[in-house]
Amino acid sequence: MISVLIADDEQPAVDELAFLLGQDPRVGAIHRANSGSEAIRLLTREPVDAAFLDIHMPGLTGFDLARALQRFEHKPAFVFVTADEEGALEAFDLAAVDYLLKPVRAERLQRSVTRIVEAMKAAGGGPGAGDAAGPASGPEMIAVTLGGTTRMIRRDEVRYVQAQGDYARLHTEEASYLVRVPMADLERQWADAGFVRVHRSYLVSLAHVARVRLGADRPTISVGPVELPVSRRLLPGLRDRLEAATLRPRP
Repeated sequence: MISVLIADDEQPAVDELAFLLGQDPRVGAIHRANSGSEAIRLLTREPVDAAFLDIHMPGLTGFDLARALQRFEHKPAFVFVTADEEGALEAFDLAAVDYLLKPVRAERLQRSVTRIVEAMKAAGGGPGAGDAAGPASGPEMIAVTLGGTTRMIRRDEVRYVQAQGDYARLHTEEASYLVRVPMADLERQWADAGFVRVHRSYLVSLAHVARVRLGADRPTISVGPVELPVSRRLLPGLRDRLEAATLRPRP
């Protein structure tokens, strides 16, 4: 079970979030603070695994608090909880595990707890495992917009990327999201994360490849249920990446 802190200057918001977190069997101790300074005083006495931070608090804001907590020996994972859609990019810069919009829905909060637990497992830690749950240890998060709402998604949820001019469309199992990043930049930045260019219009995650047909007249690669074309020019590089992934020793 993980221990959490809720920091919000509105007591009803604290109580509601505490109630919802209390319904999740993965959550143990729940600490509450009504200001950033109170949260810091509490955490010097009682370290936690995750902190749910309101952004707009008087004095120390949620962003200020997140920066301060990063200097703690025990660095909790951060989840920002706010009614402000405009703060997602700054939250991403701070390596937040998630970005929740008020009013918080129970099923959406459960996904945040899942992300916290998975980040701790990925770091080789568990509840109370020092700074293993720190934000730098978790999966890379990406700020995306869908239907006017900004949210954070994990890069490892992205199955493939589709070029759309100066933009790129990120496809996950649940939806697709348009981001203002050129495909060439993502190809370079995400190469070490297992993404490979297979076509001028597509960048795929090797972790989500279901089937390859590289010897056919028209080579294709299936990512989840979607079949994508493979460029003849990029075919040798794809073969090399697939072979390297197959031969890589398993942990």
